[in-house]
Amino acid sequence: MFLLEYISNVRMRSEINAITNIVEMYHAFLDWVFFGKEGAITENDPIEQEKRLKYLDLVASAVILQNTVDMSLAIQTLAAQGEVIHQRHVAALSPYVNRHIKRYGDYVVNLRNIPQPLEVAISLPPEIFETYI
Repeated sequence: MFLLEYISNVRMRSEINAITNIVEMYHAFLDWVFFGKEGAITENDPIEQEKRLKYLDLVASAVILQNTVDMSLAIQTLAAQGEVIHQRHVAALSPYVNRHIKRYGDYVVNLRNIPQPLEVAISLPPEIFETYI
């Protein structure tokens, strides 16, 4: 019955396809993050395997959070400059970008540079969006 509904319902196919694309983008992002040993877990110990997966999830979540904050700040800057921000464009953004990340690069941690609170960094007032129905 599901397959018949899927074949005959264009809207249902479109929604399932869109969600599937998001999941595939996330998995491709995880593959990019988990680059060591081509993403293979070589430990035979279940506890070590679980640790590696949890660490992968932690690192991926941290990168996604930083990407979201960076994109939000860019949107705020554009809005402050008078640009009209279309909600459909913001909805099409993905936090899974990785072109700006240097996996093998130099990382300098400055503990004296304390970032602003997250609530301040990503607050986007609803009036900056031009809504489309």
